[in-house]
Amino acid sequence: MEYTEAKDPDAVLDYTIDWDDNVLVTGETISTSTWTVPTGITKDSDTKTNGTATITLSGGTAGEEYILTNKIVTSASRTYEKSIIVPVLQQ
Repeated sequence: MEYTEAKDPDAVLDYTIDWDDNVLVTGETISTSTWTVPTGITKDSDTKTNGTATITLSGGTAGEEYILTNKIVTSASRTYEKSIIVPVLQQ
């Protein structure tokens, strides 16, 4: 797991996982992308491209860290999962 940029509880920010970076093989693309989001932070939307998955988040409680997990299935029927940690800080 890796830490991401911290967000303020009042901010609405995008977080992206670049699956092209040493995961997908040449010509392979993301077919489906699913985000698991814990209680306390809000998923406003999510999108995907051929090689990235992005989630837009709002809310959260200052001082808390939230673990979000992105699971993808690729055009080659491979399944990958990666988690990120989003710290929430009053800024």
